Amino acid sequence: MPAISDKGRQMPESPIRKLVPYAEEARKKGRKVYHLNIGQPDIKTPKVALDAVKNNTIEILEYSRSEGSEQYREKIAGYYKNKGIDVTAKEIIVTTGGSEALLFALGTVADYGDEVIIPEPFYANYNGFATASGVKVVPVVSSIENNFALPPIEEFEKLITPKTRAILICNPGNPTGYLYSREEIRKLAGIVKKHNLFLISDEVYREFVYDDLAHYSIMQEEGLEEHAIMIDSVSKRYSMCGARIGCFVSRNKEVITTALKFAQARLSSPTYAQIASEAALETPQSYFDEVSKEYVSRRNLLVSELEKIAGVRVAKPKGAFYCIAELPVKNTDDFAKWLLESFELNNETVMIAPAAGFYSTPGMGTNQVRIAYILKKEDLTAAMNILKEALEVYPGRETS
Repeated sequence: MPAISDKGRQMPESPIRKLVPYAEEARKKGRKVYHLNIGQPDIKTPKVALDAVKNNTIEILEYSRSEGSEQYREKIAGYYKNKGIDVTAKEIIVTTGGSEALLFALGTVADYGDEVIIPEPFYANYNGFATASGVKVVPVVSSIENNFALPPIEEFEKLITPKTRAILICNPGNPTGYLYSREEIRKLAGIVKKHNLFLISDEVYREFVYDDLAHYSIMQEEGLEEHAIMIDSVSKRYSMCGARIGCFVSRNKEVITTALKFAQARLSSPTYAQIASEAALETPQSYFDEVSKEYVSRRNLLVSELEKIAGVRVAKPKGAFYCIAELPVKNTDDFAKWLLESFELNNETVMIAPAAGFYSTPGMGTNQVRIAYILKKEDLTAAMNILKEALEVYPGRETS
């Protein structure tokens, strides 16, 4: 048999999706599975976006421009202007989801064997994107003990080598829900300017910020024009995960010119999805206000219920719709499989995402899970009751 590539062998499995076969088997047994493993909101997609596709009269479904339609990019720029971010359509490339934008970013700034510093835990697919790009992830560890706050800047500087090309953050964070303050962004800006690095910020959850806090984008920080690359997406903002439309934003002309070459190589993003995404920009602020209020309510319920379970520790998110919880088990991979294979309460069980896959440091996060609070409150309550009962009888439970 021909050999598989080393890169292919090194590609990590998704901690979010790898348990799907176990969930399918549980459903075949007639069990209801509460999905807390994936960031697929149950919030309805804005009708204006769906109608734009349903009522379209296109007769030939053509390629769009590699950088995305000019009209759509102009409207995205207008959206950003309303958020205090002054960019032009020429500084935006429409991508097939935020995932492609991240791949373009790594391809633009780093060569094979170069390094990118990322505070961990981080979005699990960063590991996969880095592997696919031949880039080494250098983690800066944050801790549940201090709610996953940004590590001291000195910790970043210790890790900078001649191969370091960028610092990558997610703001607000997936999987922790951590929100970077303006002061923290300014500290990161200082370090990338001092060491002539790029600062890449994944800001797909910008609309979901809680407790009267405000989102501060790297694109709002003066002096970062040549260093900043912003990643964005419609997936979470408008509950349009299936549209697979994102964007890559930078004021650095050479960065945009280079990223566009990657965009040209894959031809273009989906035309209908761009039409839906363009229409979604007409969504009124009231939609986001209602959605944010709902997520705050769900977050508060989830954290409260988790804190009632003996042996569980949870970090309170400031944004996005995820939290990391530490469970009294040695290995949450085993526990997550056991939940789906061997446990049920009233013929129901829960699917969670083991958190080890959100780290690149071996051995980290093995007793943690990421929980997405994307279900209505009645379902979250039921799921937490199942988790509580499961932990009480789990053979691998650790006692203090």
